[in-house]
Parts: sequence; structure tokens; C-alpha cells
Amino acid sequence: MIERTLTLKLIALAKKFQVITLTGPRQSGKTTLVRAVFPSLPYVSLEEPDIRQIALTDPRGFLSNYPAGAILDEVQNTPDLFSYIQKLVDENRQIQFILTGSSNFLLMEKISQTLAGRTAILHLLPLSFEELEPGAGQYEGMIFKGQYPRIYDRDIAPTDFYPAYIQTYIEKDVRLVKNIGDINAFIQFTQLCAGRVGQLLNYTGLANDAGISPNTAKAWISILESSHILYRLQPFHRNFNKRLVKSSKLYFYDTGIACSLLGIHDENQVNLHYMKGALFENLIINEFIKHNFNRGEYHLPFFWQDSRGKEIDCLLVDGEKIVPIEIKSGKTISNSYFDNLEYWHQLATAPKEQGYVVYGGDQSLQTSAGSFVSWRELNRIPR
Repeated sequence: MIERTLTLKLIALAKKFQVITLTGPRQSGKTTLVRAVFPSLPYVSLEEPDIRQIALTDPRGFLSNYPAGAILDEVQNTPDLFSYIQKLVDENRQIQFILTGSSNFLLMEKISQTLAGRTAILHLLPLSFEELEPGAGQYEGMIFKGQYPRIYDRDIAPTDFYPAYIQTYIEKDVRLVKNIGDINAFIQFTQLCAGRVGQLLNYTGLANDAGISPNTAKAWISILESSHILYRLQPFHRNFNKRLVKSSKLYFYDTGIACSLLGIHDENQVNLHYMKGALFENLIINEFIKHNFNRGEYHLPFFWQDSRGKEIDCLLVDGEKIVPIEIKSGKTISNSYFDNLEYWHQLATAPKEQGYVVYGGDQSLQTSAGSFVSWRELNRIPR
């Protein structure tokens, strides 16, 4: 098992909360993690039809089998259990339940109704650089391969893993959330989203290309978000007397899925693909998100863009502290990479040493204009 950074936070919170809820994409390693951390708790998969049926029809009797608690996997399949779990933990301070789920929308809706204040909520994404420790290969390989644990544990080719993942798991989660008549149209819509990685989200344009209404496009984006397939990065609204864009940007939680949807079949194609820069940007922003999630902090970075097209790819915001980051897929250092950062520093009256360029090369370097940071050494950026 690849050691997961989230382990320490998971153990710490389990000492304070009787219920821990762990969400994340299917196959991100949730089950493996909780079974390793809580080996004394019985494990129950609520994906199994016979077990699920018992839990649905006789929830009190089902839970009576686990007087000390249990790991309940894919618990969004049995939402009525939450009310009974609430009563059990209120009556018995020694009982411990670990709940996992891949459909964030269904899970969080029920938790907010019944377990608010009684459960700690954590989010596990695919493997991070910190967990994988990228070797001597180039970032194109990482973009293509993605970071799902099973690919690394079992040495599965991305071209075998992702098409099955998309067809099986997106279809399964989608049909839990909403009955979509034409699942192929939905997958085609997801492919169109992959072609818009790093772009401002235009619902009307996306809907027109997909042959659906803008309202349907918004609903389908929400479904993909709730299944942890993609996310929207929000614009930072401190305007400095500038007109700013209000649209969000679209990214995928894993670049391997995006590559599969784009029809990319090997890492050499990534190197020549018109989306290479956007996919590299997606890869790096994902790492900042994983850093937060793995420490129990559920917040995303921002981007900044004004009406003239001046932009900063990523802003790490912590209260009044703002760290601006430009992301460039080029592997050779160029001072032009700092142009937008210089513009930002003038507006924000921030010191240049607080700006960073993450680029595709191997050498990190401090300059008078700011810091070049290799994609391999993101820990050089204070967070």
C-alpha cells in the first residue's frame, strides 16, 4: 500500500469524532485507506445487493450486528442509515463508524440533515506528488498516466483503466443522482468538457456544442462535480479598480481521465497535443488542491483575470495572505513567464519574492523577478 498523506489527519479526527465521513472519486483509495487505519472495525460494502437490501429494509437490525461500530463503504446507497447512526452515537460514546462514499451530492445532503456536528468530513483524491515521488520521467507521462492508485498498484495501462472507469463508474454515479435517458450523450458532454480544461466556462457555448439546453449543461456539470470527476475554479474578486471576469474555469480532478476523454493514447501525444499547456496547468493546480484536502482543509485555489486578458493562473489564498502562481509547460526558463506576475505585483503592491512560476523544467531558481519552481518541487512554494 502506498502511504497516504491523509492518514495522520484521519487518525487525529477519529480520536475526537465518533463518525468519520470520507468522500472522493471511485478508486481513489478510500477503502484501502480506512481498512488499513481501522483494522479492528468490521468492513461492510453497501455496494453488494444483498447487504444493501438488508440495510434498506431493516436498518436497526442491520446495525445491531456492529455494536462497536463498522466501516460502511459506499454508504450513499443506504441514506436511511444515517438517522439510526445518529441515535447510536448519541447513546454510546464508545461506538465508531467510518463512512465512505463516492457520490458527494447524495452523501453530503444526508449528512447535513442528520449527522451535522457529529461527523468529521475528509476528502481523498488520487495520489499526490508527495505520495508518488515522481521519478526521472517527464511530466507528460504523469499527465497521461494520471494518479489513480490502481494504475500503480497493479501496473494497469491507462488505456485499459480509464475507458472502463468512465463507462462503468460515471454511469453508475450519474444514474444514482439523476436519471439521464441518453448516457452516451452525457459521456460526449464530458468529452467536450475535457476539451475546455483551463478555459472560462461558457454554458451557452458548451450546451450548443453538446446539443442540449444551457440549464441541462449546468445540471450535468453539477453531476460531474458531485462524482468528483471535474471541478470549477472560481475567479478572485479583489478588483484593484479593474473589471474582472466572473466566469469560473473548468478542470478535472485527474488528468488521466481528461486524456482518455480527449483520445490521447500515449505520453508522446501529450507532448504534441494542443491541450498540453492546459493539461499541465490542470496537473499542477490539482497538487495544490490535494495538499489542502490531505490536511483536512476543504478549499480550492482561485485564479485572477481582468477584462483585458491579464491573468494569474493560480492564487493560493489564506486570509490576507495571497500567493500568486503562473504555470508554464515550457521546460526552458524564460523571464517572459513573469510578465503577468509583474502586472499583478503592481496592482496588489506585493513584493516580487512572493510570486512563483511553476514550469516544466527540472531546476528551481531564484531570480530578481521571482522564483522559478520545477514541477517536481512544489514544496518550495509556501502554503
